[in-house]
Amino acid sequence: MAIEFWLSYNEVHRIRFPVNPSGLSVDSPFDHTDLKIVNMGEFTMIGDRGLKEFSFNSFFPKHYNPTYCEYSGFREPRYLLNLIEKWRNTRKPLRFIVTGTPINYAVTIREFSYDIERAGHMGDIYFSLTLKEFKPLKLRQEIDITKKTPTKNDRPPVVNKGQPEKKVVSYTVKVNDTLQKIAARKDVYGNASDWRKIYEVNKKVIGANPNKIKQGQKLVIPQ
Repeated sequence: MAIEFWLSYNEVHRIRFPVNPSGLSVDSPFDHTDLKIVNMGEFTMIGDRGLKEFSFNSFFPKHYNPTYCEYSGFREPRYLLNLIEKWRNTRKPLRFIVTGTPINYAVTIREFSYDIERAGHMGDIYFSLTLKEFKPLKLRQEIDITKKTPTKNDRPPVVNKGQPEKKVVSYTVKVNDTLQKIAARKDVYGNASDWRKIYEVNKKVIGANPNKIKQGQKLVIPQ
């Protein structure tokens, strides 16, 4: 199969280069990182493969010459030159194909330099072209475009995160109770030293001695 160099836009508009390059340079980088660790030596962390880059030189001939032209009937050099510039200005990827090889990639033009005139080659346009493999950036988007006013049913359920239960407002004395024991209960104060609060509002029930409370006495628990 004959080797043909093609550059296309939108898979419809195409240029077959009239003169095959004398060589094609392919750069296929890999992102390695070398580390030097004291007393251990040098190590390599293998990274990811980079995007391939293709470079070649050729020219658009003014006239057909069977010695170096791959085919006849090609367009004028300036037309081909302007067409590539036009494609480049669209800021869209092109496709680079070299028949008879595995090269068939979406690419972007990274460098396109040329000589409008070269001594001894009137009308021919010599150029240098560098293309780089193109991969689109794909970002996952999860956007809820529906907005509505929250309703009663939209509210999250109330979760008990371990807060103490509602404090009691009264307490009936049991056998062996003391004011300290009552104050230390989690549903009262959770602190035995707060017993005086209970005593102060219940003096008439308890009497002069706070250490003598009786079973069945109903005490008010101040909040």
